[in-house]
Amino acid sequence: MKSIAFYPVSLLLLCCALSSCGSKNKTADASGTFEATEIIVSAEGNGRIMQFNALEGDKLQAGVQLGYIDSTQLHLRKKQLESSLQAVDIRKPDIGKQIAIIEQEIAVAYSELHRYENLVRAKAGNQQAVDNYRNQIDVLERQLAAQKSTLQKNSGSANADVESLFWQIMQIEDQLQKCRIINPQTGTLLVKYAEPGEVTGNGKPLYKIADLELIHLRAYVTAAQLNEIRLDQQVQVYADFGEHERRNYPGVITWISDQSEFTPKNIQTRSERDNLVYAIKVAVKNDGYLKIGQYGEVEF
Repeated sequence: MKSIAFYPVSLLLLCCALSSCGSKNKTADASGTFEATEIIVSAEGNGRIMQFNALEGDKLQAGVQLGYIDSTQLHLRKKQLESSLQAVDIRKPDIGKQIAIIEQEIAVAYSELHRYENLVRAKAGNQQAVDNYRNQIDVLERQLAAQKSTLQKNSGSANADVESLFWQIMQIEDQLQKCRIINPQTGTLLVKYAEPGEVTGNGKPLYKIADLELIHLRAYVTAAQLNEIRLDQQVQVYADFGEHERRNYPGVITWISDQSEFTPKNIQTRSERDNLVYAIKVAVKNDGYLKIGQYGEVEF
């Protein structure tokens, strides 16, 4: 982000003192109104507002929790999903234990097959017994393969259920987090739209906040004045406080519009005959006196 340079505070106070005397009658190069970037913070959950600790005019820090929305139903839903997750884990088949019996039968059949093969080689056994054990082993191995396939499918289905429940729980946890009213940026609370006890909904405005420490004067210049200004240029900004009090502030031009527009009715330019003007923004450090919508002037 581009840094903005300002004059020291001591120079600012000196300029304020001098401006109240000498620059009261001096014609400004441009005029406009002060504005700030305003953010409307809306609810991200549905339910009754249980707590909302903030008042209009409060200076709030980013990341501070101001209150919360009732989340009882979400907590109950999460408990239900966790119970379902536990039930799926219980019914998940233990493949090793369920195929152990068939594997043992196959091992015994192989042992008997080897014994009868040795007897046949010694002319003391029956070839029919050897063939029977070979057939028995073939059948058992087919049964083992079929049982493994069934158990693996059941296990895969259970794993899919576990993953689905896991993501549902994560979704509920996200909704629970959004029931907390968290201030997104540092600034001053301008307007409060909701109070504790009211029922709110997703997207419903709760309050408006703006950073008033760095305020902008949105002024308008003519096409002829564009040659007098540039980005990052240091300028003087004036604001009236009553009939006899006027303050000036150092400012920096941070934006110049690249498109012309018709002069707003409440804005005067150095040449009132000019219909098309260009908007500019001048960043000003606020000493606490400048307000949004206040009229201001700028000298290049």
